[in-house]
Amino acid sequence: MLEPPRQRADTALLLYAFGSFVAAPLVLFLFFALRHRAAERALPISLPVPEAAQPGWTGRVLAEPAISDASRPDVIVCYDPATAQHIADLPADSREQAEDKVRRADVARRAWGTSSFARRRRLLRTIKKWCVDDMEGIARVACRDTGKTAVDALLGEILTTLSKIDWLVANTERVLKPEVRSSNLLLAHKRCEVHHVPLGVVAACVSWNYPIHNLLSPVVAALAAGNAVVVKVSEQVAWSSSYVLSGLRACLEACGEDPDLVQVVCCYPQNASAVTANPLIKHLTFIGSESVAKLVAMDAASAMIPLTPELGGKDPLIALPGTDLPFFVPTFLRAAFGAGGQNCIGIERFLVARSILPRFIELVEPRVRALQLGSFLDDTPFSGSREKASAHVDVGALITGARIPRLEQLVADAVSKGARCLVGGKRFVHPKHPSGHYFAPTLLVDVTPDMEIAQEELFAPVMLVMAFDTTEEAIQLANGTRYGLGSSVFGSNERECRYVASQMEAGMCNINDFACGYLNQGLPFGGVKASGSGRFAGPEGLLSLTSTKAVTSDLLFRLVRTAIPGPLDYPLAKPVRAWSFAQGLGTFAGGSSLSDKAWGLAALIRASF
Repeated sequence: MLEPPRQRADTALLLYAFGSFVAAPLVLFLFFALRHRAAERALPISLPVPEAAQPGWTGRVLAEPAISDASRPDVIVCYDPATAQHIADLPADSREQAEDKVRRADVARRAWGTSSFARRRRLLRTIKKWCVDDMEGIARVACRDTGKTAVDALLGEILTTLSKIDWLVANTERVLKPEVRSSNLLLAHKRCEVHHVPLGVVAACVSWNYPIHNLLSPVVAALAAGNAVVVKVSEQVAWSSSYVLSGLRACLEACGEDPDLVQVVCCYPQNASAVTANPLIKHLTFIGSESVAKLVAMDAASAMIPLTPELGGKDPLIALPGTDLPFFVPTFLRAAFGAGGQNCIGIERFLVARSILPRFIELVEPRVRALQLGSFLDDTPFSGSREKASAHVDVGALITGARIPRLEQLVADAVSKGARCLVGGKRFVHPKHPSGHYFAPTLLVDVTPDMEIAQEELFAPVMLVMAFDTTEEAIQLANGTRYGLGSSVFGSNERECRYVASQMEAGMCNINDFACGYLNQGLPFGGVKASGSGRFAGPEGLLSLTSTKAVTSDLLFRLVRTAIPGPLDYPLAKPVRAWSFAQGLGTFAGGSSLSDKAWGLAALIRASF
């Protein structure tokens, strides 16, 4: 039976009212959500790729390439380590200039320290957008200034940076927002909180091996924590660092933020204390060698600056019996030769079960022998030349040739003591780039722990192989150096692998992989023993960039307030009564039994009257 027209109209009106009642909050929610999202949206920037990083560029070849020139002590000579082509001459910061940069950061940090997490996320997203939009250009800059391949640049420079930004965007507010801590009986009427307050100006002294990531990483972490940041970069990579700074400044300006929040200092060692001993710096991260870290630590101690040192490593990889060698050999090769071996968490020692060692060598030797050295920007299709369509470069140059004689000496010493050098072991003179800094990819087997090469960090394309007979011997070999940064264990038995991982004296361990933990920037990064102390990355690293403040307040503000009990009020007119009250309070609060607490409560009541 049909409803009368008036009843149908009433029903429709009721449904309309109900729909409006439900829809209105939803529309409002969507409106504010979209508005909030728009406020945090990444903004585009425009930054041209430097001419020296573009396809087809050629520069004057330096006969004896070096970053310093005795006739020009205030100049840094920038050149491509793979080709020795001169890129640019840049001014080295003086002590006064470095100090001025710290002061400018100190001024800029005052407004940024109170910035909202939304503002910080927008800035980080803008930096990420630049990294993604200009990915190839950034990789080219890294290649030109360090001699690495573009693949190594993308994996080690850009991918890791994107991971760090993603983690910071998703987690900074959660990690740094005030947290409520549990209390006790005496403070049952109080709210107890922990606040994480920006430090102000933080600094980082970073190494040259990953110039893009090593500059961006401390910058994005510092900005996320509400700090300004000063990064002292290596003079070896002054050119690429200046490019990254230009990108960061463009991102800051696009977001309407003060470009002085980020400062880059590039100076010679004698002026570095303008940063490392500067009392305006409230935290210092150092990435580099142990010898330099000790000098930096003395500087930091003079100004009471907290220091997080991330130093070298001699990372071991244990290949247990049953390891799937055909499957994992590509991983082993990248662990040894990625970035030309100039990776602090690359593998420096391959500890291989004696039962699988012949097969290991059989699989690895021809592939090491086939590795090609050269300039990725000049000797491959990446150069823009059609003539090089079939050319390939697997391993780039070392950052400097200064260490090559020592590498040759270490290999020769090992061979004299029984090791076998199956591939490489010497300087490689490139037929096209004779002034480039090349060391031949090297496979050295039958190494023993008493050899110098087994104890000294190489930072070079060397696969060093040692044999073991038992799992316990493998663990002993792995832990048998001064270092303890990263480590890896490979095998087919998960329980055995986890046992070995638990015994590693290292800050990090990967099972059936190497260095992959760094792609999860929610994990802390750092080592033990001579590989450093403290951690950066993850909540641990982010929190280290803040000052922890404990805050207490009354739960029922103005209604329930803390008063000093009469017996304890100054002056203590009746000391015995004061003591009785205090003793009763202590027994009531700390007594382990109900009778203790009852006695304490009674003592409190007696002493109150």
